[in-house]
Amino acid sequence: MPPLAGFSDNAFQSREDVIRATIALLRPLVAHLSPGKGRLRLPVSTGAHFDETAAQLEGFARPLWAVGALLMGLTPATPPDLAAEILQVTEPWILGFVSGTNPDHPDYWGIMDDTDQRMVEAEIISFALLAAPSHILDALDKADKRARHNVAAWLASLHGLPMPQNNWRWFRVFANLARVKVLGVPLSGAVGDEMASDLAILDSFYRSDGWSADGPWLTSEQAAAELDRAEQTGRRDHVGCGRQADYYSGSFAIQFSQLLYVRFASDVDPARAETYRQQARDFGAGFWRYFDASGAAIPFGRSLTYRFACGAFFSALALGDVAAMKPPLQSSGAVKGFVLRHLRWWAAHSDDIFYADGTLNIGYLYPNMYMSEDYNSPQSPYWCLKTLLIVALPATDDFWTSEEAPYPCTLAGVALVPAPEQIVCNNPGGNHHFLLSPGQFVGWPMKASQAKYCKFAYSSAFAFSVPTGPWLQQMAPDCTLVLSRDGRETWASKWKCQDVRFGSVHVGTGPRAEMVPVATVTWHPWGDGAVSIETTLVAPTSTHPDWHTRIHNIRVNQSLTSLHAVGGGFALPGRRARDGGNLPILPGVTSETRVGSDEGIVQGPASVLLLSQAGLSGIVCEMARGLSGVAYRAQSLKPDSNTNLASQRTLIPTIEYSVDVEIPSGSVLVLVEHVFAISASANGGWQGTGANVKERWMNHPTRA
Repeated sequence: MPPLAGFSDNAFQSREDVIRATIALLRPLVAHLSPGKGRLRLPVSTGAHFDETAAQLEGFARPLWAVGALLMGLTPATPPDLAAEILQVTEPWILGFVSGTNPDHPDYWGIMDDTDQRMVEAEIISFALLAAPSHILDALDKADKRARHNVAAWLASLHGLPMPQNNWRWFRVFANLARVKVLGVPLSGAVGDEMASDLAILDSFYRSDGWSADGPWLTSEQAAAELDRAEQTGRRDHVGCGRQADYYSGSFAIQFSQLLYVRFASDVDPARAETYRQQARDFGAGFWRYFDASGAAIPFGRSLTYRFACGAFFSALALGDVAAMKPPLQSSGAVKGFVLRHLRWWAAHSDDIFYADGTLNIGYLYPNMYMSEDYNSPQSPYWCLKTLLIVALPATDDFWTSEEAPYPCTLAGVALVPAPEQIVCNNPGGNHHFLLSPGQFVGWPMKASQAKYCKFAYSSAFAFSVPTGPWLQQMAPDCTLVLSRDGRETWASKWKCQDVRFGSVHVGTGPRAEMVPVATVTWHPWGDGAVSIETTLVAPTSTHPDWHTRIHNIRVNQSLTSLHAVGGGFALPGRRARDGGNLPILPGVTSETRVGSDEGIVQGPASVLLLSQAGLSGIVCEMARGLSGVAYRAQSLKPDSNTNLASQRTLIPTIEYSVDVEIPSGSVLVLVEHVFAISASANGGWQGTGANVKERWMNHPTRA
């Protein structure tokens, strides 16, 4: 698929560059607007769970993140030719406000219903009204004397409707805010009461350190009640709350919307706006760690087809103009660096994210429906335009006049981020940026839920994989442990779990021993509790920066006829770069082995190392004991194509464990795995300093 001129070749150094990219992303969409401009449908026949009218409203609305920001950034100082180009590309969306809210027009968006997708798009429509009120209201008044009333009535139809208790509450907050600040509805009375109620629900999701969960966080008491309910009813498919703090908690929705609230509602709600400023300061002090020095984000959680929306927190931070941010975001130049590096990374990796007509496809680094959500229509990916809000800032703003600050490499390393219960790792002695995530899960039906939230590690360099079916190669078990008790016919992986325990442990011996963070969690692969597993994740050390360790204490609570388990490392491209052929079998690594250049598979009885253009990925079994008859072998697993978010054809280094004899209740199996990875491209590329590849691979960590 061709890259997109204006975006893929963009240097992302200046305001003009970002405006050029924004226009480049909008222009291909114009051809797909309806005659009345109120709907937009890409020529792709996949569908979402909601109705087609709502999907076409989504197509119209999501570009408004960019349309509203472009119009907000227009000033008398804007060069005339640029101003004319902006007005030309945004005009169709202004006209669409008239047709889409007119009940008598074929483009009418339809009346809202309970938990309706139209609610989502209402926030974006409200943002455009708040960002560019004169542009939109003048056009409304010129087009139809009832147009302003129709827009107000459509937004008012959100009033009183049931909504999910998650980030969706922000959509009605902004609909009501636009009604008050742009359309003249009094804040007092029903509107103010509803805003206060929705904001109170949103604020109840707060965790700590600026982080909010995307909805209620399941408590241990609630988890016990769910277990009791399952035992009483015999059903384990109850839809409940989970424990999720992903990009919705920051860039996709909650922190992002809080910062827009700071921008547009500080005058009507100054106390809450100040609370949100402080939460942004606290949140930014940890969230920057999810990005490496080249701008790559760690893919984790749902809705990753929103792509560069992962960086939208930094853009909203600039728009919110929050003072006194904590390091490393203490200056406009620092915030600018995080936004522009992220956009540059996506420009450099955008060859397969566009269709031939220049519109975005569903996927991450290439078209991929396996990783999509039930709510992804062909138009959904344009949520990514949130990160382009910085075009709303005038050229004189500190964000644009400040010099871009470099990535804070001296602050990188290994750090616990308590609220999302993750350990983020970017050890300067190696070259791999990833996180350890022991405790998150989603409690409602979502495709590939366990893959998106419940694996042990997620990497910005080696993206995670999603399943395509029940067989092992279809499970694509990178960075997880899957188990079978029926002779490998079906496999189970980690899902719901008990509360995570964080601590620290000495790794290494003598003067080279050091204390590193660890996380321990107990989980059950099957809901009947036949097997319980306590997994401890040990972070990398400065002595072993390329490794992390997983310790699994597997307890059999009901007698089994057999047990099989597979532990996986990071998936990476599994084909030769020059001709697409199979990676060759190598006798071993040498002191001359080069990261990103040498390709092949090094396999032993208890270890396997994969070398490809993306870097190195390996796994070592140090221990598999506690059960008589346990056997293990290392192998390079070839999963189904298109399981990985970043690479269509991958291999996964794995250790397979087998117990093919009767296993009595009370038996315990202890597995200790060391997982190895070096990226060729993370943080701007492998520098090749320090120990060579052979020394790094042959020297895995040991516990003191």
